[in-house]
Amino acid sequence: MNLMQQWVAFNSILSKEVRRFTRIWVQTLLPPVITMTLYFVIFGKLIGSRIGEMNGLNYAQFVAPGLIMMAVLTNAYSNVVSSFYSAKFQRSIEELLVSPTPNYIILLGYVAGGVARALVIGVLVTLLALLFTDLPLYHWGITLVFVLLTATLFSLAGLINAVYANSFDDISIVPTFILTPLTYFGGVFYSVSLLPEPWQSISYFNPILHMVNAFRYGMLGVSDVSVVWAFAGVLLGVVVLFRVCLYLLKHGKRLRS
Repeated sequence: MNLMQQWVAFNSILSKEVRRFTRIWVQTLLPPVITMTLYFVIFGKLIGSRIGEMNGLNYAQFVAPGLIMMAVLTNAYSNVVSSFYSAKFQRSIEELLVSPTPNYIILLGYVAGGVARALVIGVLVTLLALLFTDLPLYHWGITLVFVLLTATLFSLAGLINAVYANSFDDISIVPTFILTPLTYFGGVFYSVSLLPEPWQSISYFNPILHMVNAFRYGMLGVSDVSVVWAFAGVLLGVVVLFRVCLYLLKHGKRLRS
């Protein structure tokens, strides 16, 4: 395929993914907004007013970047895992794999769809957060980079989950037993400096902690981790998972009947 044909293939997959989550926006876009509203009301206002400040910020302001990032990574993951598994379940992915479309174009199309949904949710939750607190943008470049890298990383992870899933129940195992615990212990609602040892040291092995804090640094200028190391770690994760996804698409052991 020449460059123009590859662009058409990529744009077709991306357009399909965007139409998919916008067509059923009541199921894909509205629930995260409602959930984040409850978080802001309960943690930002009710509990936050009793906690006071954290890392020199009022509590609602402190948790806002974490809640935005939580919505971004969750929706990037769920969009790709559900969409790709549906294509696998319906056997339509086989037609795509035997077509002249390069595997990396297929992968980029699905990942871009996950990133697109994550960005839409991120914007909606950010606008919602502004109703509860001020969010001075400390460094827009760092903020944007970490949103894009995090959404890409979890979109790739969602595709891997979809490849190995054998039923619709399987695609909920990772979010329920891995993603949700890591997110809640990822510094969304608290500063890791408050934890006693050895839990503080153990927390630094949680990749979501680094993503949340780097994003918080981009928005508010405070972080419990090194932003440089967080960037390096997330970028490495994207490269590794991208290679894994290409390998799975190339061999297609769980994709072709």
